[in-house]
Amino acid sequence: MTDSFDQQMPGSAVSGPAMPDGPSPSVRVPALPTGPSMKDLDPLTVRPRTSSRVLCLVSGLALLALSALVWWLAVFTIRGQEYDDEVWNNFKGFTINVPWIHAFLGFFTSHVNTTVICVLIALVALVVVLLRRRWWLLGQMVVYAAMSYAAGRALKILLPRPFLVNVMSSGKNSAPSGHTIMAVTVFLVLLCVVPRVWRGLTALLGVPFTLAVGCSVIQGKWHRPSDVVMGILIAGGLALITLAFTRGSGMDATGTRMSSASVQIVSTVLLTAGLLGVVYGAFVIWQMDSGLQMGARWTFYGAHCSAVILIASTAGLVAGLVLALRQVTASPLTRLGLVGEPPAPPRAG
Repeated sequence: MTDSFDQQMPGSAVSGPAMPDGPSPSVRVPALPTGPSMKDLDPLTVRPRTSSRVLCLVSGLALLALSALVWWLAVFTIRGQEYDDEVWNNFKGFTINVPWIHAFLGFFTSHVNTTVICVLIALVALVVVLLRRRWWLLGQMVVYAAMSYAAGRALKILLPRPFLVNVMSSGKNSAPSGHTIMAVTVFLVLLCVVPRVWRGLTALLGVPFTLAVGCSVIQGKWHRPSDVVMGILIAGGLALITLAFTRGSGMDATGTRMSSASVQIVSTVLLTAGLLGVVYGAFVIWQMDSGLQMGARWTFYGAHCSAVILIASTAGLVAGLVLALRQVTASPLTRLGLVGEPPAPPRAG
């Protein structure tokens, strides 16, 4: 009895052989089961919907195709060359009727002034993206800026400009406007990197900035109106193509994603006004088509007003499109319902 009882006691001297402190090398400890990762449960936490990316790609290619159409109409049609030349030759006389507008555009006519403003906007965008630690987004924007610059430089060299009629403007190719591409690129970069609450305001401010730069290069006789419209469309198209590759840190944080009333309102207004403005500008040009060939005086205001309308409308159309598609690629509502701030962990004690 005593022996049996002692063998059952854990501290007994006659108990069984002592067990080692750790598991035996020959014994395998089974791994704990692990569940699926958040990426596997909901891919929308790390990349936008496929439909959103396809929409960005298709919209970007459509803007690039539209820029090619603008160039063809302006360069390979007689009416296009006459219209460009009418605006190029007399735009300064058009703006001088309103001295403060003429002086305002004169500020942007300076290459140094425009470049300095664009550099400052780019620096603000860089600071924002670094503070938000959006490393993938930083890479996207660097690639986008490089593509915009390369496109502007290459097209000036590659695109031909035949003479169909006798025009007063330079026979050298000036399409697209490099200053306009630079201005649109930096403001779209800022639009893409700022938090959701600032995107609508950034889009609204970018439109008059683009209009000022675009009109100034025409007033300074550096570019034709078609060059400016082309520059806006090219920069916008490349921005949308870049957004098609959004993922990871290029998106808003999962717990902060939600719809934005300001983005919906601003993008709708810009898209609607931009589309209607483009249609109206094209209608004005069509109405005065015969007057261009005759050199009629009544075409003076029609040509210049339509140029301003087309530049502003194209800028609004591009800004509204990029604003809307930046929102859907950056803040897709996940299938798991991860909306709003995540719950805070309980406090110790």
